[in-house]
Amino acid sequence: MKRMLIPFMAVACLVLIWTGYSQHADSKTDVFRYKHSYVGDNSAVGNIVKQLAHHQELHQIELETKQTPYGIHLTYQEIDAEAVEQEIKETVLYNATYLFALVDNVDHITFTFPDNEYTVTRATLDGWYNTQLSTVEQEQDLKKLIQNHLKSDKSVNQFFVH
Repeated sequence: MKRMLIPFMAVACLVLIWTGYSQHADSKTDVFRYKHSYVGDNSAVGNIVKQLAHHQELHQIELETKQTPYGIHLTYQEIDAEAVEQEIKETVLYNATYLFALVDNVDHITFTFPDNEYTVTRATLDGWYNTQLSTVEQEQDLKKLIQNHLKSDKSVNQFFVH
């Protein structure tokens, strides 16, 4: 009996590990299923944010839905990185880009970090990319747009000069 139990337990563990990995991988690849979400849909916004950069340091999500313009306020704990300021700026741009592409009625997003706070508006970010983010329908197109704009630290820093 013990001889059969050990291989069975090993197979069961492998299945559980694979299932957990598959679910995590699937959730990372289908963030665009939340396309056309609204700020008032806290479940959709929460699920989007949980898949974005530095989600593990996210401390609080606050949705501003009482009156227009609608907004999202994300509060982060300290980010551990070599170039923290640059990492924070890239995180702000990356996460704001996804949120503006997926959440139709968000007008501004405030990112609060222990030493910095940034507010990004839809109009400003659309202008920086020279495209309306709400019209991007495919994740690979959004990733390409982000990569083209984030590859230069100078370009990233210029966004925050405004």
